[in-house]
Amino acid sequence: MSKQTKLVLFLVAGALLIALPMFVAPFGQGWVRIMALALLYVLLALGLNIVVGYAGLLDLGYVAFYAVGAYLYALMASPHLAENFEWFRNTFPNGLHTPIWLVIPLAALLAGLAGVILGAPTLKLRGDYLAIVTLGFGEIIRVFMNNMEHPINITNGPRGLSQIDPIKIGPVDFGKPLELFGHTFPSVTLYYWLFLALVVGSVLICLRLADSRIGRAWMAIREDEIAAKAMGLNTRNLKLLAFGMGATFGGVSGAMFASFQGFVSPESFTLMESVMIVAMIVLGGLGHIPGVILGALLLAALPEVLRYVAGPLQQMTDGRLDAAILRQLLVALAMITIMLMRPRGLWPSPEHGKAAPQVTK
Repeated sequence: MSKQTKLVLFLVAGALLIALPMFVAPFGQGWVRIMALALLYVLLALGLNIVVGYAGLLDLGYVAFYAVGAYLYALMASPHLAENFEWFRNTFPNGLHTPIWLVIPLAALLAGLAGVILGAPTLKLRGDYLAIVTLGFGEIIRVFMNNMEHPINITNGPRGLSQIDPIKIGPVDFGKPLELFGHTFPSVTLYYWLFLALVVGSVLICLRLADSRIGRAWMAIREDEIAAKAMGLNTRNLKLLAFGMGATFGGVSGAMFASFQGFVSPESFTLMESVMIVAMIVLGGLGHIPGVILGALLLAALPEVLRYVAGPLQQMTDGRLDAAILRQLLVALAMITIMLMRPRGLWPSPEHGKAAPQVTK
């Protein structure tokens, strides 16, 4: 496929994605909301793919960075600090309404720092042992968020943080409908476009990383760390860089989630969220960006779509089946079926290495 053909395909696909909310909106804004959340999960999956897909480091605590970004934005864009700290109220009587241009770099920086802190003590661990340690780190962050209410109320404990400001970019307030050229665009559509722009930027970053010297070094560590170290690669620094770089995506995603929801609590950052993000990467295809996007879209949208299937099935059994449990069962069955049919993922990376054997006549 020539470069011109690829460019045309990308432009057509971009135009369709931008216009997609217009076609879906007549069926209800709930479907647009599902698409926006799916894009948010794509952003998370792209970040974790750097750690798991590129560097081969199994991270089951990725949701911790998601929580760090979400709580940072919630604290900087809600009245919680002014209500609980008098000195803060005296300094900022109208509250701290942080602009997006400051929140995104801060969320990325803080989450990246958390990623380096996580990576530092785990440099010599591999496989299952690394997964257990990262799992514990994710749970520690969630427990901290759940208990940092006494003696100083920072996170408001299990009650969570509410009244979070929506994102504002110039005159555009994402919490209100936008009037433009005689058309009214709902708030959820504006968030969909914002998340789409972030996903496109993230894909470009990941593509450049994969083809860079750092990306090749990560893949060498993934294939054989001992051989990579023998070839002169500084595996310690490269692993820390992978943890930090992947965590920045999680921090930005968390900040977007807090703005989109207007409320955050520890229940949004459980272990199952980390497991689901890992499943998205494995289902789509480890290390392959199109596959990761496909897996994230499927697993993010499938549970929501199956709500419309689980409800009628529950009614058919006179309520004897719980709809939530049935929905999880359907998701699990779908994943098992796909992985049995496509063990390397729905869209795996192309094979490299030995050439295909030639058939002799």
